[in-house]
Amino acid sequence: MSDRQRVDVWMWRARLTKTRTAASQLVAAGNVRLMRGNLSRRLEKAATEVEIGDGLVFAARSELKAVRVLALPLRRGPPGEARAVYRELDADDLA
Repeated sequence: MSDRQRVDVWMWRARLTKTRTAASQLVAAGNVRLMRGNLSRRLEKAATEVEIGDGLVFAARSELKAVRVLALPLRRGPPGEARAVYRELDADDLA
């Protein structure tokens, strides 16, 4: 198993978007930021890979959402399984 996964696939499997296409469009529109280590950058390509420990910030249903990648799911499973692959972050976690 790879230690990285495309961001659009990860967001879809984590049930943060309804479709993989929606995740790709969110990234292509420049509405997703990747936080890795002390660096933060806006993603422009859905093929950008995320790894465990990365943070993602994006707009979801008219609110800003920040999550930490905890696992790389192999499938789009039930909601309980999907929630186990990320942790929502608050302002203190982003600082």
